[in-house]
Amino acid sequence: MIVPIILSGGSGTRLWPLSRKLYPKQFIDLINDTTLFQDTILRLPKTVEKPIIICNEEHRFLAAEQLRQIKVDSKGIILEPMGKNTAPAIALAAIKLLNEESDPLLLVLSADHLIQNIESFHKVISSAEKLATENKLVTFGIIPNKAETSYGYIETEASKSNDYFNIKSFTEKPKKIDAEKYIESGNYLWNSGMFMFKASIYLKELEKFEPEILNACMKSYQNKRQNLDFIRLNNNEFMQCPNKSIDCAIMEKTDNGVVVPLDANWCDVGSWSALFENKKKDKNNNVIEGDVILENVSNAYIYSPNRLVSVLGVSDLIIIDTQDALLVTDKQNAQNIKNIVQKLKEDNRPEVEYHRKVYRPWGYYDSIDAAPGFQVKRILVNPGSKLSLQKHQHRAEHWVVVKGVATITFKDKVFNLNANQSTYIPKKEIHRLENQQSTPLEIIEIQTGDYLGEDDIIRLKDDYHRD
Repeated sequence: MIVPIILSGGSGTRLWPLSRKLYPKQFIDLINDTTLFQDTILRLPKTVEKPIIICNEEHRFLAAEQLRQIKVDSKGIILEPMGKNTAPAIALAAIKLLNEESDPLLLVLSADHLIQNIESFHKVISSAEKLATENKLVTFGIIPNKAETSYGYIETEASKSNDYFNIKSFTEKPKKIDAEKYIESGNYLWNSGMFMFKASIYLKELEKFEPEILNACMKSYQNKRQNLDFIRLNNNEFMQCPNKSIDCAIMEKTDNGVVVPLDANWCDVGSWSALFENKKKDKNNNVIEGDVILENVSNAYIYSPNRLVSVLGVSDLIIIDTQDALLVTDKQNAQNIKNIVQKLKEDNRPEVEYHRKVYRPWGYYDSIDAAPGFQVKRILVNPGSKLSLQKHQHRAEHWVVVKGVATITFKDKVFNLNANQSTYIPKKEIHRLENQQSTPLEIIEIQTGDYLGEDDIIRLKDDYHRD
């Protein structure tokens, strides 16, 4: 039995401004009509079990909604109160499965990879399965096609089979001159971050090399809470867990590690340059997405889904225009976008965390305009969904229905509003917005008050178990 473990906790800072902390790259449709997270699940062999999802607490509704969209059930969504790297995340999944069933094989996958040759991917999974049943810890090594400096490398040595190699060493993101030597030697594979092994063998190796990680994960899982499909850990216990990758914690130390080569048009979609390489180009080798006009432009990536962007007489640029932020960079500097993100963090800029459009489990809101004393939002509520029963200490709200039928709870009254009708909610009054119809509800919300932050919400009842 193979259980996929989908690691979905990355932040994707090198794909800013499209990828942000509260809406990272794995949940965005970067390549096609489905997201990287959804693609990771959809390309799984039909013979595997339902997946376990591991993600940040703040991404839980994104993961659940995207599973629903592709009609896939999971064995649970484990929520990390904070990221502690891959070794603890995999341990949590192994502990859960060993508590519930016999010793399965874990197929550990990242939610942000692109794999285009599905048939080759499935064949390698079959090869890895045989090794994993023999108590090997298997990693998948990508056959390199260039001296890439943004990936880790695995140095291989001969084995008794042509299906796998023994592991000699790991190297993190080498310099260009070293990467070129690795490629020339023919003894190196890219480190994909994908694995397969028995749950029990993984925990046994973790106990041997990193008992603190195992102990913290065991305690945090034993004191878990569960609602809906979400598994919440004991925060205090998990905070004590060391922050280590599976490579550092186990794969660099174990005698049972092997690597299976994979040639399946794989890409870790970690930067705009990597995304550019995997996109369809025009006759001048440009990637164009959105409302774009070009004149004498080549080798560029221009993205603008919200407004017209015109570009004239340049080359080798990346131009990413979102509703609230614009990025312009030379391709050679694309790996350094994280430096911009760090400056945004230091300045406490909201653009590092969320977009103008913010998704919620009931739908989304789009902040159209704001100034001292007021804020205007466009709110969409999905069919059959409702916001929490709530009140605000500092703001009043005026709602205008644009489309659909709004069911309003105000104090002890419940009433409906149709398109072009409105209502006023004074501050400190209990209220709720609900869509009982089969079509989306859209309203314009005008907030007024001396403080308009999202933390000015006192929830009295909530279908999504938010505090």
